[in-house]
Order: sequence, then C-alpha cells, then structure tokens
Amino acid sequence: MKKHLLWIALAGSLVASAGASAMTKDEYNAAKDKISADYKAAKARCDALKDNAKDVCEKEAKGTENVAKAELEQNYKPSDKHAKNVAEAKAEMAYEVAKEKCDDMAGDAKANCVKQAKTQHDSAKADIKRMKG
Repeated sequence: MKKHLLWIALAGSLVASAGASAMTKDEYNAAKDKISADYKAAKARCDALKDNAKDVCEKEAKGTENVAKAELEQNYKPSDKHAKNVAEAKAEMAYEVAKEKCDDMAGDAKANCVKQAKTQHDSAKADIKRMKG
C-alpha cells in the first residue's frame, strides 16, 4: 500500500509541476517520456517479487502509468473529457489492484473481497458517468 501511495504521489507531483503553467509541446513530450521511463523502472522492480505480490506490483505500475498519462493529457489540454479520463483511469487502477490483492485470499474471504472491489468500482463508474465529458 505504501508503494501504491508513493506512485500516486509521484504521478501527482509530475502533474502538479507540469500544470503550473501552459505546457509546451516539448514539455509534454518530455513528461510523456518520463512517464514511460518511470513505468519501465517500476515494472523492473516488480521482477524481483514473486507470485501474487509480483502481479499486484505490475497492476500498480501499469495503473500508475495510465493515471499519469491521463493527468498529463488533462494538464496539456484541459477539458471535461480529459478530466473524466483521469477519473476513469484512477477507478480502473483501484479496481484492478484490489482484484489482484483478492487473489491472496481463498473461499468466502476472496469472494467477499472481489465483491467489495466490484461494488467500489461500480460506485466510481456511476460517479464518472455523472461527470461532464
């Protein structure tokens, strides 16, 4: 969980620094390259893990990349559509990571975990549906 929060903070700081003023095409491309490099580094760290911990790590890394890309688009060309894409990326990341974490469980505990993840995802999707864009 700490790693997950760290990735979100890093992605947020990238977006916050990028969003301070209008972004040039070169700044946009540099940020895009950094997101890609950050993903590759995160994925490489996942290789040291085993079993489901590795799967969770990979879902977090991919989700963080997707959120960072969506936030970059929102900062480069702000719009309701891009804001909605950010919310969707965050919801998908949370859902995918939660489902993967459920794989460590068995029986009813796993079923309840998956059900809770699905409920939270459905709630997030309903909120997103109400957004403009």
